[in-house]
Amino acid sequence: MDAQTPMNGYFDAQSCRLEDFKALLDQKLSSSDLNYTDTIEQNIPIYDVSNLRGMLGETSARRQIMAEWASVLKDRSGVLVLKGAYDDTAPLDAATEVFLSIIEREKTKSGGGADHFAKAGANDRIWNSLQKLCLEAPDVFARCFGNAAIDAVCEAWLGPNYQMTAQVNLVRPGGEAQQAHRDYHLGFQTADISASYPAHVHDLSPVMTLQGGIAHADMPVESGPTKLLPFSQLYRAGYAAWRLDEFRACFEERYVQLPLQKGDAIFFNPALFHAAGANRSENVQRMVNLLQVSSAFGRAMESIDRTGMCKALYPAIQSLKAAGTLSDTEIEAAVSSCAEGYSFPTNLDRDPPVGGLAPETQKQLFLRALTANWTADEFAEGLEAQNQRRLA
Repeated sequence: MDAQTPMNGYFDAQSCRLEDFKALLDQKLSSSDLNYTDTIEQNIPIYDVSNLRGMLGETSARRQIMAEWASVLKDRSGVLVLKGAYDDTAPLDAATEVFLSIIEREKTKSGGGADHFAKAGANDRIWNSLQKLCLEAPDVFARCFGNAAIDAVCEAWLGPNYQMTAQVNLVRPGGEAQQAHRDYHLGFQTADISASYPAHVHDLSPVMTLQGGIAHADMPVESGPTKLLPFSQLYRAGYAAWRLDEFRACFEERYVQLPLQKGDAIFFNPALFHAAGANRSENVQRMVNLLQVSSAFGRAMESIDRTGMCKALYPAIQSLKAAGTLSDTEIEAAVSSCAEGYSFPTNLDRDPPVGGLAPETQKQLFLRALTANWTADEFAEGLEAQNQRRLA
C-alpha cells in the first residue's frame, strides 16, 4: 500500500504525513515536458497567449494545447499563467469601474460582508460578480467573457458546457493575507465533514471545478498576488492536511508568487494549496475577478421540490421521534433522503458563511428544528426564510 492510500478508505488528520507531502513538492517542472509554454518560473508555466491565439481557433491545435493545460493542472505543477489573455484591456477597465461602483453601493447598504479564509471586511468582495456585471453592463460583460483563451482553459479541465461563476476580490494596501487552503468543493467544508467523505471523493472533488483569476490591475509581488504551492494538488490527503499547523507552516516556507500584469489570467487546480497574499504596497489596489468554473455534470437528473417534501415530512418525523419508532440514526437517514444536504449554490450576499466555511443546509435546518422542537409552522417559516436568502 502506498503512502497516500488510507487504511480505512477515509482521509483525516491521522492520514497526513508531512514527509510524503514534501517529497511531492520537491519535483521540478521541465520545459521538455511541455510544447507550448514560453517560460517556466518557479515551477509555473507561462503561456504567451499572443502566440497561441491563432491556434485556439483551429480544432486540432486547440485540443493539443488543451491537453497540455489539463496535464499541467492534473499531473504536473497544478497551476499555469496565461500571459496577455486580454490583448485589449479596455473591457477590464470598464468592468473595474462597474465593480468599484458595486462595492461602494454594497458597503453603504450592508457595511461589508463575510469572506472565505479571511476576516470579514478585510477585503472588499463582490459575490456573484458574474451576474451583477452582466445585468449592469451587458456590453462590458460580453467583451470581458468573450475570450477564447479563457474559454479554452475552462474546457481543457472541465470539458464543454461548463458553468461559470465569479467573485471580485479587491485587496487594498495593508490588506491581510488569507490562510493557506484548498478550494471548492471539499475545501469549503469543515474538517469533520470533509473527513466523512471517502477517499475517492477527495480524488473527485478537484475535477469538478477550476479556479482562475483575471488581473484587473498590474500586481507586483508586494501587492500580494496569490501564494501558490506547485505540486501540492498531488497530495491525496490534502483536504485534511491543509488545516494542520505543520502543513500550513510548510506552505508559508515554500510558497511562490508571480507578479501579474493587467490582462493576465492565472488558473489552478482547486486542490492546490494557495492563499491570497498580503498587500504590502503603498498604492496598488489589487483587484482580481476570481473565476470558479464548475463541471456541467454537477447536477441531479430530476427537479425535486425538497422544500415541499420537508414540510410534509417534518410533522411525521416529529411524531415518530416522540414515539421512539425511529432511532436518531434512522431519522437522519430519512431526512438525508428528503432535504437538500448541500449549501451551494446560494446567494452569498444574503446567505453568507457566517461562523464557518459554508451556509447552513436545508438538512441542518431540519435537524436543528427537530432538536429545538419547533412547530410545523415555525419550521415552514424557517424553510421559506432560508429559501429567500438563497435566491438569486
